[in-house]
Amino acid sequence: MAEEWPLYRVIGDGANHPDRVEAEVAKRIYAQMVLLRTFDEKTITLQRQGRVGTFPPSIGQEAAEIGSAAALSKDDWMAPSYRDHGALFMHGVPFHHVVLFAMGKGSSIDGEAFVLPSSIPISSHLPHAVGLAMACRRLGEERVAIAYFGDGGTSEGDFHEALNFAGVFKAPVIFFCQNNGWAISVPVSRQTATPTLVQKSQAYGVHGVRVDGNDALACYQVVAEARERALGDGGPTMIEALTYRIGPHTTADDPTRYRPPESLAPWTGDNDPLVRLAQYLVQRGVMTVEEPPAIWAEARQRVNRAVEEALNSPPVRKEAMFDSVYAEVPDALAAQMEDLAEEEAPDARN
Repeated sequence: MAEEWPLYRVIGDGANHPDRVEAEVAKRIYAQMVLLRTFDEKTITLQRQGRVGTFPPSIGQEAAEIGSAAALSKDDWMAPSYRDHGALFMHGVPFHHVVLFAMGKGSSIDGEAFVLPSSIPISSHLPHAVGLAMACRRLGEERVAIAYFGDGGTSEGDFHEALNFAGVFKAPVIFFCQNNGWAISVPVSRQTATPTLVQKSQAYGVHGVRVDGNDALACYQVVAEARERALGDGGPTMIEALTYRIGPHTTADDPTRYRPPESLAPWTGDNDPLVRLAQYLVQRGVMTVEEPPAIWAEARQRVNRAVEEALNSPPVRKEAMFDSVYAEVPDALAAQMEDLAEEEAPDARN
């Protein structure tokens, strides 16, 4: 069955689709992938120092995250999971907001970006993405919604309910599954008997695509095509991006307890998504061999500046938990907000 779902690929051996990504877009994708890798490495270090709480790195999945998000319009809606920091800043959330969120000093949403808060519960945000897509269509807006989730998310009921509803009503929504091989310590083979995850889309009348998730340009193109299909009343698309989680599920996880070290070999070295794209862009003449080191240096400087700013920022306001929830705050919540404000105010008796 897996051979019936060939990997959509643009870069390297086995490429089966032409490269239709503009040179400047491809270069920007590479730079943002480097920024995400640099951010993850820095944040892991901060977590080990006790400055950041539990953190889910995206190391190894940069092509899927950044390539897919780059194909969206800034007006499209995004429903991220807890691991999609790169997709968030690629979609317009200011980078320093992403850093603040990782440090527990801010939210993962921004008033000018069309994103939902990062979803910690598995797949609970997928039905919300369908609702956003249907609302946009009802309002006559030329925009779609995209939901990000992992392979483990396909084992949740919300996944099936969302695809079923989207299929029935032909919602302009994209379901982007990053199949990174593991749902914490559970391999895909222990989650499902199907050879692929994307074939589950057939049961719901949803168009399915399986893409090389470490090929950033392929991820860009499949999302761009899915977006065009959705806006043309072609209905939803499920994309299975085949990638691999190089690091732990979160910094609270030890993958050496369940994953043999040799399993990383096929996904690292020249198969690292950043190495693959850099080599391809140099061969294509989009970048010179001198540019990647400069891009890495700039990313480190940017991350260090953002981290320094975040470390010196004040703690998040307690009442921020009420922000962006209601257009008109209910009386009961307004009273709670007043109570919080009184608790934080200096004691008038002093």
